[in-house]
Amino acid sequence: MCSDWFLDEQRLVDGVAEEDAAQPFEQLAVWRRAARLSSDIYRGLKDLRDWGFRDQITRAGLSIPSNIAEGYERDTNKDFIKFLHYAKGSAGELRTQIYIGIEIGYIDKPTGHQWLSEAKQISKMLAALIKARKSFAPNPP
Repeated sequence: MCSDWFLDEQRLVDGVAEEDAAQPFEQLAVWRRAARLSSDIYRGLKDLRDWGFRDQITRAGLSIPSNIAEGYERDTNKDFIKFLHYAKGSAGELRTQIYIGIEIGYIDKPTGHQWLSEAKQISKMLAALIKARKSFAPNPP
């Protein structure tokens, strides 16, 4: 089910590859988990007829890994941190939409709770990465 770009998670610690913190963003555990969650949401809601809800929730889910990647590719640590904050905000938006989707019957409870749990873990990982990056010198990631 997983594509090749979901790399081996055993090599990763705290969101950054052990052997080299200057790896591409695809090596970040938080990016890979967010991309996987976004893919799961797209697949899980592909047949939902409420296009407005489906569009909003898939955009929120897609925004998380997209902001991580965009920030990582920026030239400064300050920009990276800013985009990590955007990603964290999108994780909160996504959780809100999942709660509502469960409540109105668009998302079954087991799936919704799984997505909520993963979104919360991603948010925690983002918070830890933000904290770690704030302690670094202002160099590119």
